[in-house]
Amino acid sequence: MLKKNTLVLLALLLASVSFGQIYEPVKWTVEQKNTTENTAEIHIHATIDDGWHLYGLKLPTGGPHPTSIVFETLDNASKAGEIQAPSKLLKQFDANFNMELNWYSSDALFIQKIKFEDAAKVKIKGYVEFMACNDKSCLPPSKFPFSIGNIKTVAKVAEKVVATVKTSDYWKPVIKELNSFGSGEGTSGATSLWLIFLAGMLGGFLALLTPCVWPIIPMTVSFFLKRSDNKKLGQRDAILYGLAIIFIYVLLGILITLIFGASALNSLSTNAVFNLLFFALLVVFAISFFGAFEITLPSSWSTKLDAKADSTAGFISILFMAFTLVLVSFSCTGPIIGTLLVQVSSSGSILAPAIGMFGFALALSIPFSLFALFPSWLKSMPRSGGWLNSVKVVLAFLELALALKFFSVADLAYGWHILDREVFLAIWIVIFALLGFYLLGKIRFAHDNESKHTSVLGVFLAIVSFAFSMYIIPGLWGAPLKAISAFAPPLYTQDFNLYNNDVHPAFTDYDLGMAYAADKKLPVIIDFSGFGCVNCRKMEASVWTDPTVKELLKKDFVLISLFVDDKKPLVKPYEVLENGRNTSIETIGDKWSYLQRSKFGANAQPFYVMLDNEGMPLNKSYTFNENPAKFVNWLKRK
Repeated sequence: MLKKNTLVLLALLLASVSFGQIYEPVKWTVEQKNTTENTAEIHIHATIDDGWHLYGLKLPTGGPHPTSIVFETLDNASKAGEIQAPSKLLKQFDANFNMELNWYSSDALFIQKIKFEDAAKVKIKGYVEFMACNDKSCLPPSKFPFSIGNIKTVAKVAEKVVATVKTSDYWKPVIKELNSFGSGEGTSGATSLWLIFLAGMLGGFLALLTPCVWPIIPMTVSFFLKRSDNKKLGQRDAILYGLAIIFIYVLLGILITLIFGASALNSLSTNAVFNLLFFALLVVFAISFFGAFEITLPSSWSTKLDAKADSTAGFISILFMAFTLVLVSFSCTGPIIGTLLVQVSSSGSILAPAIGMFGFALALSIPFSLFALFPSWLKSMPRSGGWLNSVKVVLAFLELALALKFFSVADLAYGWHILDREVFLAIWIVIFALLGFYLLGKIRFAHDNESKHTSVLGVFLAIVSFAFSMYIIPGLWGAPLKAISAFAPPLYTQDFNLYNNDVHPAFTDYDLGMAYAADKKLPVIIDFSGFGCVNCRKMEASVWTDPTVKELLKKDFVLISLFVDDKKPLVKPYEVLENGRNTSIETIGDKWSYLQRSKFGANAQPFYVMLDNEGMPLNKSYTFNENPAKFVNWLKRK
């Protein structure tokens, strides 16, 4: 078959020879278009004469020569992902080669994203190797060389394209027109209050198993039962003690909301500085749990509260005892509470922190009340010992893994590229592999007890840890890993990617994307996203990779992704009048966030809108729904 196809190709090439005439059915242009101060896109565009076609990037072996783009030199810059080809690719069975081939018929665009530190030092040299055919003949494979040097802060060609269109028209508010299509498809993606409550309870039960809380249970319950000659009064006081714990934590949740506000908490959860601080806090706590040092609040605080509890009576004394528990257990409960508050803050609900803290405190208080009602249970309660140290170390491993998520948000927002996807996954693989070895007793820390045997529970947990580590490994080569898509950095940050089913936006600049859509007469999908947006990553991993969704996004639309938490500064900050006051637009994220608010009247992410190439809505908005079929119906405007 290979020999036959070679002969067919040779015959077609000979048939293309015409004395005294040179065919150039494919015209090439190469442009660079800056997207940010440190990123750009190399646009390699082919204009194809009528009746001719240009083959795609991937063809079966034994057929014609596929189009290939080679970067011979890439000085002071690096590729950011694979080459994207947003143009419509035709597929058809070719009887000459006895195989299904794919090609472009009128034009083709190939986009290579690059990143760099200093735009003035970037130099690029390469060539396009291609083959063009018509229904009767083929031209021999040809090369089109190109070179680009000294990328400016703002690409001249981009300025030229945008200047041909009134960009102010693209920014014109269309809130009324968008609402005329009805309420948006999907949900906001915010976590329900019930799930927040359950997450809080899970955190509370987890806190019970820590060395800071578990040993306090029998001591405290015994204290209340011995405090009164009347057994029933002692049980009542212990139950009130549990209610006092709930009161303190719920009050803390309410105060946090009143101080910051729901919207400010949402902004705080995606703030780069806050995420870096929380990353450092979790790492410090993890090191402490590994046994390097002990984190305790000043003993004078708990001593004063103990003295206050002894000198008062009634519910006030019980309240002081509850405050003592909160302070003494802080080193173990602090990371759990902090993580819970960070996660629920993105819900946008004013009740979320209070509901989360209620669930946490309820789980924490249940043992105190139950053991007070049934004192005999204390005898069967497991004594604190080596198992509590093991729980502490397991929590340390989990805190290290979780800490990377917070660092990743800051890394993405500022474009440092320190913790790209493969680096993130490699560290997680090591963390969970080490956790598995610890659970099997192969790793020991100074405060661990020597054990000659591995428990049955330890074996099962080690299996889970090793299996999870093995599951992550294919991600180093680009596997989507949908189960952890909400935590890992997006696929486009990965340099080495053998997986070709992910979808990359054609543009990350609204004006450039709209100008291109106007030139090609294509509709647009605007994707308002965020580096710290968990549900955005879920949509990209679960919905965008669906074959039908991927084909529609690539062939029928121009996809523009705008990150509202991008902290890269604008070349020229400016101010806008919003709600009767001046708002400063200083970063790229500020710019896209203002666009979303002013043009579409929304501020949640993910948020998708479908526009024509003049900036007018074509359908209602779409928010969060992991069902690909619903997204397909929205794209098809059903």
